[in-house]
Amino acid sequence: MIIKSIPVTNKLGVHARPAGMIVNITGRAKSDVTIVYDGTRANAKSILNVMMLAITPGSSVQFEVSGDDEQDIMVQLEQLFHDNFNEEAN
Repeated sequence: MIIKSIPVTNKLGVHARPAGMIVNITGRAKSDVTIVYDGTRANAKSILNVMMLAITPGSSVQFEVSGDDEQDIMVQLEQLFHDNFNEEAN
């Protein structure tokens, strides 16, 4: 299992489009992927679960990835957040 905290650096946080981008990565995963924000755990393969966390800009989220492709999935998630979901940087 890999557990990492990732900062949310885009201007709007994790709204519908970024949530969809997260689920595009996690939905293809063979691994189990959990997202933790502000003490709440959610299945990161569900867009509704991810959106309901209401992740704000300037915060950080934790991903827990466990399975055969855990390393690859974590790298993709880190890159997605690093790229600010292809939005303008702050």
